[in-house]
Amino acid sequence: MEFFHGVNVDWMGKAKYFVALSALLLVVGWISIFTRVSKNPSVMYGIDFRGGTLVYVRFAGKPPIDEIRKGLEQAGLPNSTIQGISDTQSIGSQNDVMIGLEQAQGDDSLDAGKQKILDVLSKTFGATNPGKPDFNSITPGALAADLTQKDPLSLATGAGDKYTQLANALTSARDTDHGGIITSFDELKNVSGATPAVLSTLSNNYSLGTFAIRDAEIVGPKVGAQLRHQAFWATIYALGGMLVYIAFRFEWVYGAAAVIAVFHDVLITLGFFSLFHYEISLTVIAALLTLVGYSMNDTIVIFDRVRENLRLMRREPLAEIVNKSINQTLSRTILTSGLTFLTVLVLYLLGGEVLRAFSFAMVVGVVVGTYSSFGIAAPIVVLWNKYHGGQAATVRAGSAAGKRGPAVARS
Repeated sequence: MEFFHGVNVDWMGKAKYFVALSALLLVVGWISIFTRVSKNPSVMYGIDFRGGTLVYVRFAGKPPIDEIRKGLEQAGLPNSTIQGISDTQSIGSQNDVMIGLEQAQGDDSLDAGKQKILDVLSKTFGATNPGKPDFNSITPGALAADLTQKDPLSLATGAGDKYTQLANALTSARDTDHGGIITSFDELKNVSGATPAVLSTLSNNYSLGTFAIRDAEIVGPKVGAQLRHQAFWATIYALGGMLVYIAFRFEWVYGAAAVIAVFHDVLITLGFFSLFHYEISLTVIAALLTLVGYSMNDTIVIFDRVRENLRLMRREPLAEIVNKSINQTLSRTILTSGLTFLTVLVLYLLGGEVLRAFSFAMVVGVVVGTYSSFGIAAPIVVLWNKYHGGQAATVRAGSAAGKRGPAVARS
């Protein structure tokens, strides 16, 4: 499928504007990174890498961020991070908050850190009746045991199994139908087996807290440091392997240009992460490696067309050959990049908070990776040929292309 016919854009003539744009994005992004890191060296890392505790809390109403922060500071936890989150696919998630506590004392303090967060929340937003257990936090097993003891249905024999089923139904309705938190026991009246006697027992023996713990994650600092080390080398090995492949398949300057363009993509994406206050986690590393492959593939398509045209246009300046090659692959680039961008954009908008950082990296990476193929990688090849051999180098590259056989990636 070809969208454009007879395109004749002078891409190499605009190379200085591409370089200026990239330089601006890099400078702004990395100023943001250095500014954030100077205040807190681990601020860019997610819990996977820096180690610590994440507690996901759902409130009955709008999360009181300022009160949470004040309570944490009074408890001696001023470096805690508080972030409101929202998952469009989950009921009640508009009232969710993620509280992060950095741990530096060692693995033994991790459970203590989680308990500190829970203590602060309980003290600041405790249940309306502190002497009663919180129904919004109780487990099905504990609820079944209490119901069996009180026996509101007067079952006597066989009460255990019946109340286990009832407890599962009540907590399931709380979590599934009401987002994990209820404000009145009347909200459970439609649950099978929830008779007025059962609801009365719940009302008399349980309180309803204004928050509920949805999930908690704990990662030790030693594990986080190891994951950072492995993620760094995984990225380096991927770039090194691609450099060797392209240098072998084309010329070494093509491989160097492609790898420089990929470095450019990763650095700009990290800058956007800092500007938009996203953290780098394992899923983000996966996204970065994905965009490395995507950007490299798009660059190879253009370089392969350049190699074909070098055999057919040996007397033309390399800049003209590169322009023609980019124009010839423009339809393919717009088709593949456009569809990929729409896919990851939908993932970013509708994928929920768990995938937010991953999909953001993909959205930025697809745009920057496509742009760098013609705006960074191709101009580097042209610039190198201009100052290291000129037209003779172009002819030699064309001869080498002819010897190495037909191209493998076409538009």
